[in-house]
Amino acid sequence: MRVNKSDSAIPRVKCVVNTCRYYSSGDHCLASQIEIQPPNANDTEQTDCATFSPKH
Repeated sequence: MRVNKSDSAIPRVKCVVNTCRYYSSGDHCLASQIEIQPPNANDTEQTDCATFSPKH
């Protein structure tokens, strides 16, 4: 999933994955949108942030 990087954080979203290109200090996400997968997940262990893109 290709997502643009925004100048402002997504309100109410906390991200602590500091290796992601959308991470901003203070645990903010600067992605223009996020996608959480998969459908029909039953618990936290089954979910995944499809927006994640590693910093280069």
